[in-house]
Amino acid sequence: MQSARVLRRLLQSMVLAASCAAGTSFAQINVNISMAPPAPQYEAVPTIPPGNVWAPGYWTWHSDRYVWIRGRPIAQRSGYRWEPDRWEQRGNGYYRHEGRWERDSGERMVKVKKEKKEKHWKDDDDRGGGKHGGGGKHGGGKHKD
Repeated sequence: MQSARVLRRLLQSMVLAASCAAGTSFAQINVNISMAPPAPQYEAVPTIPPGNVWAPGYWTWHSDRYVWIRGRPIAQRSGYRWEPDRWEQRGNGYYRHEGRWERDSGERMVKVKKEKKEKHWKDDDDRGGGKHGGGGKHGGGKHKD
């Protein structure tokens, strides 16, 4: 009975230690690919729903060969443009840059000003009298002839 409890606590400690180690480690994989990617494949762009943009297909490296990933519609971000996936040659190797959103320098953010409402008077005689008896600053309410 007591050995089962000790074994359970030991297992719990090991799981806790493994999860802490996994949470703090950063994994980065660099693959040096010396073979150039094939030319992009032609894709007919379908009708894109409003509020979306087309992210074109691209080649990705999988195990020991290039694999084509088909294009897809993605939700549009206001003030940004989609920069598609691309391959760059550096020295004797090829490196893939994943697609990402880039701030669109061609689109300016414009602040919309609200229009001021004009005050409307029925006619000049109404200014002083108005609805409230005309006893305010601008009208005496009483006219002297």
